[in-house]
Amino acid sequence: MEKNYIHYFCIVFLFAAANILQAQGCSDAGFCTVNSLKPHQNDSMSVYKNQLKVGFSAGSADHDISVFGQYAEYSRQINSKFGINAKVTSLSQAGNDISTFGLSDIYLSTNYRADKNLTFTLGTKIPLTNGNKTKNGEALPMDYQSSLGTFDLIVGAGYQIKKLQLVAALQQPLSQNSNQFVAENHPVNSPLRSFQTTKDFKRSGDVLLRASYPFRITNKFQITPGLLNIYHLSNDKFTNLSGTEQEIEGSQGLTINGNLFLDYNINQTSALQLNVGAPFLIRDIRPDGLTRSFIATLEYSFKF
Repeated sequence: MEKNYIHYFCIVFLFAAANILQAQGCSDAGFCTVNSLKPHQNDSMSVYKNQLKVGFSAGSADHDISVFGQYAEYSRQINSKFGINAKVTSLSQAGNDISTFGLSDIYLSTNYRADKNLTFTLGTKIPLTNGNKTKNGEALPMDYQSSLGTFDLIVGAGYQIKKLQLVAALQQPLSQNSNQFVAENHPVNSPLRSFQTTKDFKRSGDVLLRASYPFRITNKFQITPGLLNIYHLSNDKFTNLSGTEQEIEGSQGLTINGNLFLDYNINQTSALQLNVGAPFLIRDIRPDGLTRSFIATLEYSFKF
């Protein structure tokens, strides 16, 4: 019976993704990929306390920009209650005759398991750049920045009802970046003229609600469809040419994304995961450059 549900979900997911692939959404400030806030396999780390992960992602962004991400991650299960996680990321973007690459952020988090069904997460995002990368002395839009450039607080909770996994989380900037991009400084025929001005950019926080349900196909293979909802709490802001702070109307709102995780256990210590995602509902304006119309991530993990 479960296999039939899987087939139906995959058909619906792929059909929907194909129809909205030209839409833009799937934006995320980073907390949906924090280890303890992702869908997980129901296995125990009682034998293997440590885990290393490396991953690569490819996606399509606004303004015909292609994005490629890389990360390395380490997890340590301290005891049956506490675990810690550290992750470092980088990002490259290419489009409109502009190519950039840079380190992005460090994510540090700890998770506490209150009981077998309830977990809590506390973490932070530490930027490795100020979000004001330039080309030929001119500031680039947020779409070409490898990081938001903000120092963020991340808090979350997860609850499991039988096999259904539910996660709620908040990511709140505690500082802002140094971006100085002004679209009006570029010629009318320049592709950068169509980007949102983000001089003295002030980004709002986000809340996340994720629901996922794993289907164990074999001892080695698991499929986990999920629905990821991200609500941007208020309109972002920038400073216009007259020096006045101005809200970016339409930047507040909800993004709904579909995710599909494919997990394959190579052996007891090694595994592969393929994660694909696409948006079903989007915000009107996404000035932070995080928009992805489609993204796929391949990850290798090793326990020891």
